[in-house]
Amino acid sequence: MAPEPLVRVAAAQGLVTLTLNAPERRNALSAALVGELADLLTVAGKDPGVRAVVLTHTGTTFCAGADLRDPPDPDALVDLFRRIVRVPKPVVARVDGHVRAGGLGLLGACDIAVASAASSFAFTEVRIGVAPAVISLPLLPRLDPRAAARYYLTGERFDAAEAVRLGLVTVAGPDADEALGPVLDGLRRASPQGLAETKRLLTVKVLEAFDRDAGALTALSARLFASSEAREGMTAFLERRDPAWVW
Repeated sequence: MAPEPLVRVAAAQGLVTLTLNAPERRNALSAALVGELADLLTVAGKDPGVRAVVLTHTGTTFCAGADLRDPPDPDALVDLFRRIVRVPKPVVARVDGHVRAGGLGLLGACDIAVASAASSFAFTEVRIGVAPAVISLPLLPRLDPRAAARYYLTGERFDAAEAVRLGLVTVAGPDADEALGPVLDGLRRASPQGLAETKRLLTVKVLEAFDRDAGALTALSARLFASSEAREGMTAFLERRDPAWVW
């Protein structure tokens, strides 16, 4: 029997749904998952029958961030986020669970994000000795600066309503599918050309951030993950204990 794909694909009524499918790893961004998702986005972007892409998940976690056992190369993560931003179809995230660290970069790269009230969010990088470096490329042009400073620096968990206020999530409701319905209906009524050109207008500043900062932020990410402090933080996380710097 063939192994389950890390990203499931389904198509219906002009929509392609890409479902992160590694629930036992909390849909963490492994090198393999990042590669599969990037390839599928490219295929969807070239398909004239696709009006929009929905990015969702199996299990109770949308994405827990980088897979610490099989982390993606920072350049591959930049490429994935850039593909989401540049693909000439709207990409809509559907979240019904937890999102942490690099998973927030996926949300930032998407054009629209809907979340259920059960969802929770946290920038946990500072707690393992690194920084939200690469994910800042799609996020900082879109987030409220004061709120971003708070949650980047503290690693606090926040709910879906706060994610809307921060600019991370577009709309939140008791049920993710109920919140998603009007968005998908609107996208189905729009013309392919209209969607592509409107997305191009909306993503100018985000792509400027990629062009300006990607090199510096990938270098920063690589340096931090190779540091002794990050090794202690990641080891503590995997061993379910506090790192040495916690008082």
